[in-house]
Amino acid sequence: MPSLRSAWKCMFAPRLIQIYGNAAERLYEPQILEQWGNQVISSLCMLWKLGLYTSPMWGIVLYNNGYFESLGLTTITKLVAGVGVILIVSFCIRGFSRAHNSTYLRFLEVLHKAQVNIVENKQDLMKYDFEFSAWPVEYDLRVESSSSKVKIARKITNQSTMEYLISLPFRIIAYFAIHTFGIRLIYPGSIKLLQMVLESSLQQGRTRLIDFYGGQRYKLKSADGNTIDMMVLDRRNTHPHGDTLVICCEGNAGFYEIGTMITPTEAGYSVLGWNHPGFGGSTGMPYPAQEEAAMDAVMQFAINKLGFKLENIVLFGWSIGGYSVSWATVAYPEIKGAVIDATFDDILPLALNQMPKWWEPIVKLAIREYVDLDISELLSKFPGPLLLIRRTKDEVICTNTGDLSSNRGNNLLLKILRNRYPCIFDEHQLLIINEYLAVTGSKQGTFEHLHLIQIYNYLITERILEQHNVDDTVCISLLQSYISEYSKSYPMKIGEDLPATEKNQLALFLAKKYMKDFKATHCVSLPGDMFALPWDVNVESDFVFT
Repeated sequence: MPSLRSAWKCMFAPRLIQIYGNAAERLYEPQILEQWGNQVISSLCMLWKLGLYTSPMWGIVLYNNGYFESLGLTTITKLVAGVGVILIVSFCIRGFSRAHNSTYLRFLEVLHKAQVNIVENKQDLMKYDFEFSAWPVEYDLRVESSSSKVKIARKITNQSTMEYLISLPFRIIAYFAIHTFGIRLIYPGSIKLLQMVLESSLQQGRTRLIDFYGGQRYKLKSADGNTIDMMVLDRRNTHPHGDTLVICCEGNAGFYEIGTMITPTEAGYSVLGWNHPGFGGSTGMPYPAQEEAAMDAVMQFAINKLGFKLENIVLFGWSIGGYSVSWATVAYPEIKGAVIDATFDDILPLALNQMPKWWEPIVKLAIREYVDLDISELLSKFPGPLLLIRRTKDEVICTNTGDLSSNRGNNLLLKILRNRYPCIFDEHQLLIINEYLAVTGSKQGTFEHLHLIQIYNYLITERILEQHNVDDTVCISLLQSYISEYSKSYPMKIGEDLPATEKNQLALFLAKKYMKDFKATHCVSLPGDMFALPWDVNVESDFVFT
């Protein structure tokens, strides 16, 4: 007979999801009363969240129809009290049922030992999948590292006092918009209802990473106090590229369990994936400051705990994850390189494109003041190798559906190239590059498997390159000569004394090297064979980082 103390501990202990085995995982099977208690508690939580999200709509309807007055305060109080009693009874039933379950009690014992000493008990804890809030913190940036790099200088908008006062009403509306529904529109993965719907898929994804790839789950605490849910596949000494760590940053509805980790994993690299604040087991909300603090904790953990050198770390960001990558490239410029897939230069044009025209002043204020994801501004400060991957059928990053020339990845590429090679990209060269970017430069297979329009676009791209006599050897030689005489630092002044024909060649050559096309829509997973580390020029010979 379990004691009341044991039942009390089980009552508020984390929900056990599954137990990993040697051959295959198996779901934890709670007893009927625990199952009933879990169901009632989770249903009430879901109803609470659903009611909270929809409260502006149903609250107005109920008030306008006089339901609040007809029900009265006493009735509402009784209703709330009744729900409270149901919740308390559910917790009690769940606690007593767990206290009779030997499997759950063994898990609780392992969890308690791990909370006392996670280092010695980590492998035992890894046998269980449970609510991540109970997982002990393994790396606290506030305690274990004094090299936090969260603060980065940003552009400042100067306004007079009068301009500020005039815009004050819009600022108030913008603040409340972003801090209620706005941040969830930008990062829908932070919506708990969506996470509940995806729970089974996330659990299956974790199982695959742990059982099939030997992943290790970790819990970090960032400088702002948020906890970060993270998975590591350490493949040093077991895979050809295992000495290089690829840190993956997910999209606005992406999770490491079902996100980009699989791409560099298939390519043979060591891989680290983490969830945005408010996603999965991570706490907080994905505001820029919290994103930066989380990314900083991840980088510090990779360096100080996993033991990877900065020159062996590559950042890989998909979609809005490109912001986390771009921030880290400025904070840690010594990294090996950055690969950015299906992302944009600045979130403002995309936000304006999705909102009604009359919202424009509020949207501009809300973005610039609170969610200023200007990726191009940050990447302009990065001195290392970069590779952009553009989805030729991207329906999210294009401001005009189906128009490749409106892909905001084009804008990102041009801003990077103009910043790095300002003397090459004059107005004439920009016209040539825009023509080149308006069609796909990737054949991706044999002509038999391509549609006529794809073949046509590919041939146009080849014609543009042939028309300007783009010779890779000549372009590399020009870059090597400049680097040998001056330096490899940006911005490079190469092109000041070159004729227009050679500028054209270099412009097209650089565009081809900095951007690779992938014939897919926005949410299709990038295949492992499409993942490549950024190209760079060496003063001795041209080579690709491997």
